Amino acid sequence: MSDSRTPLDALEAHDEFIARHIGPRGAEHQSMLDAIGKDSLDALIDRAVPADIRAERALPLEGPVSEAEALAELEAMAARNTVKRPFIGAGYYGTHTPTVIQRNVLENPGWYTAYTPYQPEISQGRLEALLNFQTMVMDLTAMEIANASLLDEATAAAEAMTLCQRVNRRSKSNVFVIDANAHPQTIDVLRGRAEPLGIELVVADPASGLPEEGCFGVLIQYPGTDGAVVDPSPAIRAAHDAGALAVVATDLLALTLLTPPGELGADVVVGSAQRFGVPLFFGGPHAAFMATRDKHKRALPGRLVGVSVDSHGDPAYRLALQTREQHIRREKATSNICTAQALLAVIAAMYAVYHGPRGLERIAWRVHRLTAALAQGLTDAGWRLAGEAFFDTLTVEAGERAAACLEAADAAGYNLRDFGDGRIGIALDETATREDVAAVLGAFTGDDGVDVEALDRAADSALPAALARRSDYLTHPVFNTHHSETEMLRYLRRLGDYDLALDRAMIPLGSCTMKLNATTEMLPVSWRGFSGIHPFASAKQAAGYRELFADLERMLCAITGYEAVSLQPNAGAQGEYAGLHAIRAYHHDRGESQRDVCLIPSSAHGTNPASAQMAGMRVVVVHCDADGNIDIDDLRAKTAEHSERLAAIMITYPSTHGVFEATVREVCDIVHEHGGQVYIDGANLNAMVGLTRPGDFGGDVSHVNLHKTFCIPHGGGGPGVGPIGVRAHLAPYLPGHRYSDSDAGAPAVAAAPWGSAGILPISWAYIRLMGAEGLTEATRVAILNANYIAARLRDHYPVLYTGADGLVAHECIIDLRPIKEETGVTVDDVAKRLIDYGFHAPTMSFPVAGTLMIEPTESEPLAELDRFCDAMIAIREEIRAVADGRVPVDESPLRHAPHTAADLVSEWDRPYDRETAVFPLPDQRHGKYWSPVGRVDNVYGDRNLVCACPPMEDYMDAAEKKGARA
Repeated sequence: MSDSRTPLDALEAHDEFIARHIGPRGAEHQSMLDAIGKDSLDALIDRAVPADIRAERALPLEGPVSEAEALAELEAMAARNTVKRPFIGAGYYGTHTPTVIQRNVLENPGWYTAYTPYQPEISQGRLEALLNFQTMVMDLTAMEIANASLLDEATAAAEAMTLCQRVNRRSKSNVFVIDANAHPQTIDVLRGRAEPLGIELVVADPASGLPEEGCFGVLIQYPGTDGAVVDPSPAIRAAHDAGALAVVATDLLALTLLTPPGELGADVVVGSAQRFGVPLFFGGPHAAFMATRDKHKRALPGRLVGVSVDSHGDPAYRLALQTREQHIRREKATSNICTAQALLAVIAAMYAVYHGPRGLERIAWRVHRLTAALAQGLTDAGWRLAGEAFFDTLTVEAGERAAACLEAADAAGYNLRDFGDGRIGIALDETATREDVAAVLGAFTGDDGVDVEALDRAADSALPAALARRSDYLTHPVFNTHHSETEMLRYLRRLGDYDLALDRAMIPLGSCTMKLNATTEMLPVSWRGFSGIHPFASAKQAAGYRELFADLERMLCAITGYEAVSLQPNAGAQGEYAGLHAIRAYHHDRGESQRDVCLIPSSAHGTNPASAQMAGMRVVVVHCDADGNIDIDDLRAKTAEHSERLAAIMITYPSTHGVFEATVREVCDIVHEHGGQVYIDGANLNAMVGLTRPGDFGGDVSHVNLHKTFCIPHGGGGPGVGPIGVRAHLAPYLPGHRYSDSDAGAPAVAAAPWGSAGILPISWAYIRLMGAEGLTEATRVAILNANYIAARLRDHYPVLYTGADGLVAHECIIDLRPIKEETGVTVDDVAKRLIDYGFHAPTMSFPVAGTLMIEPTESEPLAELDRFCDAMIAIREEIRAVADGRVPVDESPLRHAPHTAADLVSEWDRPYDRETAVFPLPDQRHGKYWSPVGRVDNVYGDRNLVCACPPMEDYMDAAEKKGARA
């Protein structure tokens, strides 16, 4: 207790954040340790973590600092960024995020702390919002099906290329043609993706003819990167005549006025929804999209939201078809995409909901009229424009005068695009004004007193009449109802109330690390100094960002033990791909291009083999022993068998089974002896920070999930960030980018130089707030919490895999297979019953079918851990009632879960009472979470696939069909 004599140093409380982040207080540790059977936290860590991999010294990091100090440092960084008017274009545009959406989605923990909606009953709000996104994309592109977002436009285009190769049965060619007028970053990402897969990428004008040897696909940019609006129909027809599929990369705002690609014959349509209310964020995170024909739906990468029915026959949303299919098909997966940009897709969808079709059309016409006025002024002044038809982007043939014009625009506060060949691009957007048009004209003419209204009156539309859109879009009521702030506010609140996110309860997902996303960490994301910069702005304008990047790279190197870091990969799977790409390039440069075998343990995340396949590697599976560890004998046999061709091994540490494998150094040494590189998946880094470093015990490269260990929230299924750390010999093979000054020479893996730069302040803040001491303590308590849960549940459920003294790492797996065999109660029954207790289920049936993998993280307090354990123990008693024959499994609360409010007012003929159904524990009467739907019928949803907002009569038809089937 403080008093008047307490010294100032003790009152500064720089470590106060640590206590706020970490759940169990010091006095609670002993009771938890007593349950585990250890005398001290040190003793627990000493037994759980193998001694031969323990770090010899503390992390070389500063801090901790107070929340006020961290925010002050970030404010200074943001102030060192220069925010100019972002008229560069190239796929990125200024936009106004409606404040009702900014406050109630982007800055609302009910939306940003939610998890991927694999449990649909507690995800109906975000699923409806994502269905709105899919509908918006389908309507604007006039395609038959769309996914729930991808990472960025360039990677969406790369996914479209590989989709074309998979589904095009007519073509035997390995050639893919990309429009020379596509965005340069898209061309670069496709180059990197094509080479390991043996795809020959040809950059050309598709309208001028396709390669004589044929091609399997063609990508056309519409409008082009230089702003030209050219009818893509001839190129689409030429592609089809050549037996190729046609991909169109497009702009959703332009499609409110232009004929959509689907009506012109496109097979696949991709692009970015960024300009629909999502800030620039210096390149990301942004929601890309992909839409295609219905016949290709099973090849569509990423997530797909569909409409099904629940146990009452009422409509309910769910993820459909091949969602997370790489966990099923592994190296045969069509994509390694394991995430989406859900939070950003929700923002874009709500932007369309808020503005509606007429509002979007008005925004588009205003942008075009301003652009037409600018074009009129430029041509009146004698400047030559490239092309006659445009939507929002002009390209000026400035020649030798380009540098002077760009300098004048810069001095006036405007970023224009320097093509580097005497051409200047000007891309207007929703934020542009008449004053902006006058100022930009002034940079070219020296006259800033232009009458823009007169130019507007003189200018004609530059949209080709033949390409004018005539079809309706966004006709569903959701896009024509919520146009006042009152209506929008209530709609967002209603959807938010449907969901269970981290702001309501612990989300105990193994391998997903759902921990506190502190408000202080989140606050800077919305600051204009971080959110308002175009990713291709000059380096001097991003001085604050550069400082943050350098600092974060240094921090991550210190934490992981690697010598270099790339922040570019904008998802964990992208980090896997980038790391394997670096390994492959390293072998090629050493004259060992035959090294193409990637060893992967049978327990690995499904993204691992999928990423290896994408990197041009051949997957060989290494078995695990009875304890869930890598089988060393099998590893030795496989490395010997493939010694000349061994490229890498991919391991997860601690293992995917939640155990610190004592043989990890031996595994690394064996692979190195045979010339291979060691890739260590960083999904479980939360169990290592401050205790051990992958770069020290044998790793050559790791990706780091910033959306797990380093507090970037999951956002209902994205954003994620997956930077990679590498040893010095792999540093030259980190991803490069044409718009960065990096020395790395490897191809870009993302559209923007630093990927999802806009959310990197979150991880910087977390590390700065915690410091070396706090980060290490967080790891220790994460291990404590997991072992406490395992100890409390061990007498009720078998804990499947353990290490020394029966200890686990940061997560534990409980085995329900014996229960199912004895009673018929399934892992699904337990997961759905947990909803009645107010919890999201742990990870189901991964890495072992019929199990639950539980990860509490360090930020959950003891009271919440106990509440979860009490729920699991109470459910075990309900299972015993089935086992004893007191309740048939089909009539048990487990099988009927989750119970809804509608159940309470319906006829009740079940062998348990209503209170047992909805208030299974005494403390639930206050603040109970109510599932908005009953158990969702997954099979029905796949058999009757609906992936857009259906009219109400379709809902009724679905319910009637369900009733008839029953």
